[in-house]
Amino acid sequence: MESVIIIVFVMGYLAITLEHNLKLDKLIPALIMMAVCWALVALGIDNFTSWFDSANHGLVEGFSSMVHDDKLHLVEETLLHHLGKTAEILVFLLGAMTIVEIIDYFDGFSTIKAYVNFKEKKKLLWMFAILAFILSAIIDNLTATIVLISILQKIVKNRDQRIWFAGLIIIAANAGGAWSPIGDVTTTMLWIGKKVTTLKLIEYLLIPSLICMLVPTFIASFLPAFKGEIDTDDSEVEKPKSPHSARMLYLGLGAILFVPVFKTVTHLPPYVGMMLSLAVVATFAEIYSNSKFSISSVDVEQSDEHAAGAHHSPVHASLSKIEMPSILFFLGILMAVAALESLGILFNFASTLQETIPMMGTEMHVEGVTGVSDLVVMLLGVGSAIIDNVPLVAASLGMFSEPIDNELWHFIAFSAGTGGSMLIIGSAAGVVAMGMEKIDFFWYFKKISWLALIGFVCGSAAFMVTRTLF
Repeated sequence: MESVIIIVFVMGYLAITLEHNLKLDKLIPALIMMAVCWALVALGIDNFTSWFDSANHGLVEGFSSMVHDDKLHLVEETLLHHLGKTAEILVFLLGAMTIVEIIDYFDGFSTIKAYVNFKEKKKLLWMFAILAFILSAIIDNLTATIVLISILQKIVKNRDQRIWFAGLIIIAANAGGAWSPIGDVTTTMLWIGKKVTTLKLIEYLLIPSLICMLVPTFIASFLPAFKGEIDTDDSEVEKPKSPHSARMLYLGLGAILFVPVFKTVTHLPPYVGMMLSLAVVATFAEIYSNSKFSISSVDVEQSDEHAAGAHHSPVHASLSKIEMPSILFFLGILMAVAALESLGILFNFASTLQETIPMMGTEMHVEGVTGVSDLVVMLLGVGSAIIDNVPLVAASLGMFSEPIDNELWHFIAFSAGTGGSMLIIGSAAGVVAMGMEKIDFFWYFKKISWLALIGFVCGSAAFMVTRTLF
């Protein structure tokens, strides 16, 4: 039965990658894959010999000897657990995307566009890469990608040019998220699990992460795609800017930046803080919208969407522009991966790597070298690009027993965080960018993946050198 589930997952995965060839929206195979995988798990529960407890990051003892009803109850509990964790991400994502749309509703990003008074692609590339690296460490790579691609859409009108920038934003955002405890979901897992501390995480990973961003960006700056200036439409008429644009921009970005502060103070999941931030931004949006449409008819006619939204809440107008297919795709693929994780397939994959690659004894500690092979950790990074970094890191938490701030945990944080850049569906930032810009899987694979691989390898090499200093 496990083989059948893996085949279903692989077929669904292929259907997602061949979205444009099949003329089938990627959310359809993702949802089918999720439902069928969990249906097979429920129907074949008595045929499985192991079960992975995601909450405790380990295999359930005595699973094979449990009675049928107890196993089904365990399936329901596990499904609910994974749905809850996935819902946290989706609600957070909805909140962040709505705040971004509210900012756009008030033409907030035109304020940033006014500051970007250059058209050189190379300068824009470095600007977005550096911003992605810094912002992702503060507000996490997922939110940083949403914000920066929204800004990018206002500056670069040509989509064929824009997706190149989006590809490098993904690499930079994942690199920036790796060295911050709140920058990526996997580093947050290790931080909450008391495997790494904030100070040591920054010490170990700041330089490798910076190199992981700088090297691909430097190489990309010499590619034909980033030579010359961005295309502009001279015939495009500059629309009158809302009088509240700058205010809403600063309020919206400030509200997003408040989320990690809220999480640190309350220790609640980030989506709670994001909902509070959304409520505050929405309140001011409602207040400003009344004056916005009463100031002059020019304001009402800023765009078709704004004109249509003149008679109802700006929050409703912003929510109507949210990419729901991307949200459902996210749900499908995360829950499908959860099915593989629950059967212990990913745990066994990591264990197999540990057994087959030399230098694996946890008691073996050479100076500057962890007892777990560097190659294994790098392969976990590659695996995170193919599957998902969250279950692989969860599996590593149950497998390895190294103490807090051991270099192994920091290397896992770097590898899982940046390895996902090698495929567009290998990270949350990539999935969101794929949805926002309709980036083709194979276009990314041909044009961007090799840059991400070079950055990953260079960053890993930098980690192996710098870890001897700490």
